Amino acid sequence: MESILSLDNMFTLLMLILLQAVLGFDNLLYISIESKRAPAAKQKIVRQMGIGLAIFLRIGLLFVLINAIQYFQDSLFAVHFPGIAEGDFNGHSLIVLFGGIFIIYTAMKEIMHMLAVQHVEDSEGSGKKSITSIIMWIVIMNLVFSFDSILSAMALTDVFFVMATAIIISGILMIVLAERVAEFLKQNRMYEVLGLFVLFIVGIMLVSEGGHLAHIKLAGFPVEPMSKTTFYFVLIILLAVDVVQSQYRKRLMEQKAHEISTGKVSVG
Repeated sequence: MESILSLDNMFTLLMLILLQAVLGFDNLLYISIESKRAPAAKQKIVRQMGIGLAIFLRIGLLFVLINAIQYFQDSLFAVHFPGIAEGDFNGHSLIVLFGGIFIIYTAMKEIMHMLAVQHVEDSEGSGKKSITSIIMWIVIMNLVFSFDSILSAMALTDVFFVMATAIIISGILMIVLAERVAEFLKQNRMYEVLGLFVLFIVGIMLVSEGGHLAHIKLAGFPVEPMSKTTFYFVLIILLAVDVVQSQYRKRLMEQKAHEISTGKVSVG
């Protein structure tokens, strides 16, 4: 027990919690958007149950990866069409590719839904999916997002207790932060579109990473993964553009209101 509570393990635990927090932003965004499909009164419990179940399944995934990592890295099948498409797929690459494709699909479907609804309120808590289905997808995508973070954790330490503790603590933090993110999006509906496009970029990042893991080549060109640095840079640019655009729109509206009040512009 003393060795488990050593200074080195405690420092590693702190590093793993920070790692989970940094890598968990895109997961939080997905959880907040997916939970909106539930009725408003059920959204909080959906997020809590989804993340809670995912914590236990993450620990199970950690145990599986520790004991059967080679099965995720071994080749399952290959595609070989020289000059057109080539790839060598394993369990890891398929999981990441599936997650990325599903997130791109989810983001695009939500964007199309927002353009189609007649009233903004119609997009809130539409209840078109069952509570069980929403929780299931939150859990599944939580595991997809956690796959790389668990592999990163295994590179830092081989102490199961430390990694499992980091998963539990980060999961509790995720429950708290998911409520904050969901509440922010609820109070600031204008940022929903931004959030969906960020989610779309997350999907592209996962697809590129999965393609790189599978050594995919399209027309002879290898698929290169989008780095986290690039993702955060794009995120900062998107936020900056949105803030500037919002402020500019606000000034235009104030100017128009002033012109109307002074009689310079006809209301009709």
